[in-house]
Amino acid sequence: MNSIISFVIVLGLLIFVHEFGHFIFAKLFGVKVLRFSLGFGPKLFGKQVGETEYLVSAFPLGGYVKMYGENPGDEVEPAEAGRAFSDKPLWQRFCIVAAGPIFNLLFAVLLFFLIYAIAGLPQPIPGTRIGQVAPDSPAATAGIVAGDEILSINGKPTTEWEQISEIVREGSGAPVTLVLKRGNETITTTGTPTRQEVKNIFGEKVGERYLLGITRSEELVFEKVSLFTALGAGLGQTWNLIYLTLLSLVKIIQKVVPASELGGPILIAQLAGQQMEAGWMNLLYFMGLLSVNLGILNLFPIPILDGGHLLFFTVEGIMRRPLSMKTREMLQQVGLVLLVSLMFFVFYNDIMRLMGRG
Repeated sequence: MNSIISFVIVLGLLIFVHEFGHFIFAKLFGVKVLRFSLGFGPKLFGKQVGETEYLVSAFPLGGYVKMYGENPGDEVEPAEAGRAFSDKPLWQRFCIVAAGPIFNLLFAVLLFFLIYAIAGLPQPIPGTRIGQVAPDSPAATAGIVAGDEILSINGKPTTEWEQISEIVREGSGAPVTLVLKRGNETITTTGTPTRQEVKNIFGEKVGERYLLGITRSEELVFEKVSLFTALGAGLGQTWNLIYLTLLSLVKIIQKVVPASELGGPILIAQLAGQQMEAGWMNLLYFMGLLSVNLGILNLFPIPILDGGHLLFFTVEGIMRRPLSMKTREMLQQVGLVLLVSLMFFVFYNDIMRLMGRG
């Protein structure tokens, strides 16, 4: 139940933000908005306010804003001249469509800003406390355990983690003597670093170096910062996630990251439930991450997505005329097949994970 509630909150809010971007820019440019829907399919409930019907539909995996005269072939009544989407200048139509994914990216900035403004910027606790010891590593053989604090190596005092890495690396595999603090005890032990592969977050080998098999403690402290600094950090975090999202997609295409890692609604619901249990700050961060993913995904030049429409507008700007209705419909059918295929694939991945095979 917790996962379902979290899923509804997260996805509902992200969809609302996305559709509100389309909606507010349509209103800004004087386009008549007929319908604002959270969800697809049959109407569950709604209310007519002025010329727009606001409703919630049965299938929550999306939403839409229905605008008057969306397509060039739509009939426009003389009394509504100038209020049809298709009659608006190209740059205005481009802005209306782009506003959805852009609002998702801006919403991510807002969420990260709130996190940093309220909680502060996360900083690793300075020191030399060990967070993890790899099984069967030189450190494990030497009797080092998580929680130990390294006081010195080969007689050299160590107060920062970078000093440990530097001494081990410069030793070129020679045994090192470590003085450790474990609770109230001081322990001396010797370990022999081994040459090991160094991998990046995608599991790719990026080099080799001598390692003991230890990682620093991941304990964090939160440093209070000004609102201006929090905003800059929010922008920076959003940009980093945009870059990481695009890089991840490239790695999937290159088959560095298996496509089975892709997740769908079931995985999102599970993760949302876990983040809510961990606290509202975790849930807000997760929502920001999803908002970035939703914004980037919708900017992909795939017909039926916002990015596909933006591609149509770009071609229209170059050719000085819109694509024919027949061409648009054919491309949108191709996009629909691609999108439905992707949805089936991520659902399959989700089910395989639930069955313990993913």
